[in-house]
Amino acid sequence: MPAMPTLKDYHPPMEPYLGVLHVDDDILVVDKQSGLLSVPGKDPSLWDCVEYRARQRWPTAGMCHRLDKDTSGVLVLALNKRAHGFIGSQFEHRETTKSYIARVAGVVSEDRGLVDLPLATDWLNKPRQRVDHDHGRSAQTEWTVIEREERSTRLRLVPLTGRTHQLRVHMKAIGHVILGDAFYAEGEDLAAADRLQLHAAELGFTHPTTKEFTTFVAPTPF
Repeated sequence: MPAMPTLKDYHPPMEPYLGVLHVDDDILVVDKQSGLLSVPGKDPSLWDCVEYRARQRWPTAGMCHRLDKDTSGVLVLALNKRAHGFIGSQFEHRETTKSYIARVAGVVSEDRGLVDLPLATDWLNKPRQRVDHDHGRSAQTEWTVIEREERSTRLRLVPLTGRTHQLRVHMKAIGHVILGDAFYAEGEDLAAADRLQLHAAELGFTHPTTKEFTTFVAPTPF
């Protein structure tokens, strides 16, 4: 198992400082860079994050959900309490739509599939998660092949549940770990990319004021 990554040498990317995809009176939608926290970490040195950067210009901005530090892609922040409650309820009741792009190790033979494996915290190796058939919480991920490369495969991943590290653990569990994953990849699979090859490409939800269902897209950077 690779050494546990640490945030003690946290050096978040500065360009762009905050990639804004959309902003109106209710919401701010950004394209988070890999390497930037969504919210502040427990250690005081981990103050720099999407929420902090957003509040420099929009003081009332509050995170509606999160992405792992190493995952890039679409994030939505609410700019008032009404919007926060309206969007937060959609995440809670799984009324949002999400899709991710990932590059995984090896050539995936099937064109699509469903991973249905329960997940639990690996208490001896936090914050890692693991498949746990006895005590894990239900977790499902749909996957579809986009492109087969020489030694890897580009997939579209749709999480049907929202467990911690779900996509990362599910891909490892079926023998195709995500490239560049400092928590779950080893050897050549870890060294194959300079960042985690996981990107939140699309996020859809109902706008709190217009009540229209809107999907926001962030171009995949790898």
